[in-house]
Formats: sequence, C-alpha cells, structure tokens
Amino acid sequence: MKITKIETICLSRPHEPERQWFTGTYRTIKADCAIVVIQTDNGLEGIGEACAYGVPPHIKDWVKWLEPNLIGKDPLEPDIVPHTNGRSWSYDTAVAGIDSALWDLKGKIAGKRVSELLTDNPLDRVRLYASSGCRYNWRKNPHQLIDEALEYIKDGYTAMKFRIGTEWSWDGVTVDKFLGLVKELHQEVNGRMELMLDANCRFTEDQAIVVAKELDKLNFAWFEEPIPGNQIDGYARISASVDMPISGGETLTTQEQFRPYLDKKAYDIVQQDVGICGITEGMRIALTADRYGVGTCPHNWHNGLMTMANAHFVASLPKPKLLELCMIQGPLQWEILKEKPKIEDGWLILPDKPGLGVDLADDLENRFPYIEGGYGIQVKPED
Repeated sequence: MKITKIETICLSRPHEPERQWFTGTYRTIKADCAIVVIQTDNGLEGIGEACAYGVPPHIKDWVKWLEPNLIGKDPLEPDIVPHTNGRSWSYDTAVAGIDSALWDLKGKIAGKRVSELLTDNPLDRVRLYASSGCRYNWRKNPHQLIDEALEYIKDGYTAMKFRIGTEWSWDGVTVDKFLGLVKELHQEVNGRMELMLDANCRFTEDQAIVVAKELDKLNFAWFEEPIPGNQIDGYARISASVDMPISGGETLTTQEQFRPYLDKKAYDIVQQDVGICGITEGMRIALTADRYGVGTCPHNWHNGLMTMANAHFVASLPKPKLLELCMIQGPLQWEILKEKPKIEDGWLILPDKPGLGVDLADDLENRFPYIEGGYGIQVKPED
C-alpha cells in the first residue's frame, strides 16, 4: 500500500452574536477547522484534525510542502512521520494533522481502534470535562458563570473548567473580587462537579499564589497556566506552595520543551494536545511525564475529529484522567462528522470501529467555506 495524495480541508463557521465568547480583551467571531486527508492506492483514507491555532491556510501550505516526502511511502513505515520542531505552530500543527491521519489509517489497515494500537488494554470510554467559563462579563453578568455550571450539571457532566473573565482593569476586578465569585460557584456546585481554573497566563506570580492557596482549600482538581509559560521557576514556586496540581504546556510540542518543567517540578499535570504535537509525540511526552510521576490531561479546544484523536490518546495513557471538551465551538464542532459519537453522563464512548472510529460528513467545503482572517478580535470595554 502506498500514499498517493494528501490534502487539507479548511473550514469556518461564523458565530452568531449570542454564540460569541470572550476572555480578557479577546472576542471570537467564528470557528475554524483544518482537516488532513491521506489517500492510498487501495482506496483507504486516513483523516486527522490539525489544531486551528496553526491557522488553516498556513497548515494547508505546510502539508502541501511536506506531501512530496510522503507520496509513494507505505503508511506503516515507522519513520514516516515528520518531527515537530517546537518553533512554528503552523508547521507543528500541520505535522500533528498528518500524524493523526496516519494513525487513523494504520488503525483501518489493522482493523483496530487507534487506542488498541497505542496500548494493550485501552479504555473504551473517557470521562469528559466541560470546558468554557468564557461567556461571563464582569460588567454585565458575572453570575452567568454559575448559571453555565448548573447547566452542565443538568447535562450530566461531573467536571468543569472556567476562565477568569473579561479584562479585570476595565471594571476594577481584584483577586479578592474574583475569589468571591469562585466561592459562590463552589457553593452552588456543592460537590456535584469537580472544578478547574484556567488563568490563560494572566496572573502575576504573587496573584497566582494567593489564588492557588484558595483553590487548594476548595479542593479544585487543578490550576492551569496561572502565569506566562516561560516563567518556569515561578511555576515551580507556585506548585510547591500548594498540594493541588498545577498544569500547563498546551503550546509545547516536543519532549525537549517539556524537560525543564519536569526537571524543576513546575508542572504536576502536562497538557499537550495531539492536534498540536501529534499522537506520536504526545505519547512520548506522556510516557516521559509519567516517569516523573506527572500525569497527562490533554488540551482539546476545537472540533470533533481532534476530540476523537485526543480521546484515543487519553484511553491509552498509563493513568488516564480527563478529556477536555469545548462547550462553545458551535455546530462546526460535530457537524464535520457523519455521526457524532455517544456522550453519556459526561463520558465519551469510543466507537467500535477501526482507526479513530469516525468519518467525515459530505460536502464540507460547500457547507462551511473558509473565512479569511483570525477567529478572534481585540475589543474595548464598551464593546
């Protein structure tokens, strides 16, 4: 069997005003998607989603550039996957899309789920956590965060991650005011849902330690990216200040990039994303982290095909935990697939089909034509 063609499908869907979400000074206006399709001379295809953070047209350009190195190759060759380099998101996400498509193809050739290729005894379902907390506005309705959490409990989710809201300086928000909202949320949830906080690197170290200690008292599952990612020593100090896990690393794509965080005990949980680093490197990172006693809970923010790749990844981990599910991506998330996988009581059931277990829906480029430009815009307080 030989690879005959590799293409990239770039898709978008504008968000209706009520679907737009925001954090800090940033508001989304559309959802994007980039899907890599690998064709072979016997008619089998492999599909993989590259994280749209890499910008779909840029991903497409890199896939086209890499294609000549793969044409004519056997998809089962062990060294066929290009390496991520940790320097360019567009390149690394393109590699990740190719890698995931190759794993899908290898599963179809073997008649096995991808998770069964990655480990001998994978899970057949993975526990999801509802990821959002991006729709509350400190000026208009901060308690929307609590309403949202209660909605997810009704839908069967047992864990939720939220963010720190719109830009604090616009409305005089302080750490104390924020923690007041967090305590209200914790009280309303009342043990029915695990909680996690993602600060999107927006705190100073001093702020982060104050917040971390309070979250630790409230038994939060983890505190994600409290400060800028390059402040490794700061992460180590925050981690040492609490028993609660400190997590991060969604933008990192190689083992080498993770090493200083692991050596300095900066992360208690690593969050590589197979849509950014690929399944192959993602597993290497997870196994290396496990050697340090550090767990893995991957970042997973965009669409359903990438969710399936991350689900197989989680199902194969030495100590499987949770899988992130973006709750605010809109219809593009699952309508790229012919059939949405089953989600029951907050668990995603892995389809009993080879590869990633899903197929692309028809006529995607006509239904969701790519819209040029970024999917988020900077806004002002009055917006």
